[in-house]
Formats: sequence, C-alpha cells, structure tokens
Amino acid sequence: MITVREDNRRCIRAGIILTDDEATLICHSTDKEIKQTGINNRFEKRFEEELAKVHTALNKKHGTKNYDKVLEKIGRLKERYKRIARRYEITVEKNNNLATSVTWVKKQKEHHPGMYALRSNRTDLAEQEFFNIFSMLTDIEDAFRSMKSELGLRPVYHQKEHRTDGHLFITVIAYHIMHTIRYALKNKQINDSWSTIRKALSTHVRITTTMKKDDGRVIHIRKSTRPEPVHTRIYDALNLSCRPGKTIKTIL
Repeated sequence: MITVREDNRRCIRAGIILTDDEATLICHSTDKEIKQTGINNRFEKRFEEELAKVHTALNKKHGTKNYDKVLEKIGRLKERYKRIARRYEITVEKNNNLATSVTWVKKQKEHHPGMYALRSNRTDLAEQEFFNIFSMLTDIEDAFRSMKSELGLRPVYHQKEHRTDGHLFITVIAYHIMHTIRYALKNKQINDSWSTIRKALSTHVRITTTMKKDDGRVIHIRKSTRPEPVHTRIYDALNLSCRPGKTIKTIL
C-alpha cells in the first residue's frame, strides 16, 4: 500500500487488487479509523449496559424473568444495535421456564476500522490515479450539496421563466467562484470541504464599537477582529490580507 493523501488531519494509504475485468482499491484512513473506533466503542458500551440491565432484572421483584420474554428483550436489543450485536455471543440460562442468568462474550474483532474499498472496471489505473478520480467524484457531490444549500440553488420562488434563468445563472457563477477558491486552497494542501471553510471563516468578523463623548457626540469605530491561525492559513493560501477592510472612525 502506498500513501495517496497525507495532511495534518489524516493519512490515507491504498493498494490495488486486480482481477480479469475489475480493479479494487483497498484504502485505509487514519482519520476514519479514529472516528469509527470511537463510534464502535460508544455503541458497544451502550449495548453491554442494556444487557446488564436485562441480567439485573432477573433478580428484581418485578423484573422480567420469563425465558421467552427475556429472549424477546435481547432480540430487540440486537435489532437496535445491529452492527454491534453480531460481535457478541449471548447465552441465556434457564430453569424450567424462568431465565436464571444472561452472559455475553465479545468475539474476536472481525471488522477493520478505517478501511474501505473502491471498485472500477478500469484496470489500467495506478493507485494515485484511481484515488484521485474517486476524490473528484466526492468533490462534485459536495459541490452540488453546496449549490442546493449555501449557494441558494433551491428553493426557487420566481414565477417567470427569465427570472428563474437568472436565479440559476447566478448560482452557477457562485459555484465557479467557489470552485476557484477550493482549487487555490488545494494547491496549498488545504483539502477541507466548503462547509468546513465557511464555518472556520465565520468566526472572523467586523465589529462596530460605539462610545458617547461628554459633549453628547457619538463615536463609531468599525474594524476587523484579530485573525486566528486557522484564518491566517486560509488567507495566505488565497493571497488575501489577514485584516480585510480599513478601520473606519465616524463621529456623529
């Protein structure tokens, strides 16, 4: 496996498995592994806590003790935690028609967190080319998602055709501007999604401070806040000033 993408957030390694008419790219992402492991651990803890409640109820006065009812409760838990339940071997012991204990053993891990596979009918691609094509498809999907939300492609409230055409045309222009910005950022190894970039820059704002003088006049001072490292990194990649706009002082 070779490294196909690496930045300060993740490292992705990939290797190709070739057959006669298909190629499969096996990828491992450190960021995805951390995320999936955290999710799995959280759900495993919840699943075990629910099983413990079923076992504890066997010794309570009004707890569920009927063997068939206990199996139903465990079945509902398995349905709720499908991905986690298959990793456990659960045993319910009974005496006559009453359950006496519920025990569980975690099987050896069969899942591989952080791993995923990409398939194609093209067998002439190297690992990096293969990965770049699928990354491009992801970027296109992300762009359409942005067009439908932040860029305002929908909803369209116009009733006349020429106004609707203008609405769509403005959205397409906005998309090209967005794509130009993301392309410049990618050249500087900033591969964040558009929503992530917008969220990061939303904390850098211009504020107006108002003060009243003794003579009754009011001073308004408008200036940009001090940029944080995350803002500076994006501005530097786009060759923009870290302090957009001048300081404006107005006395009324």
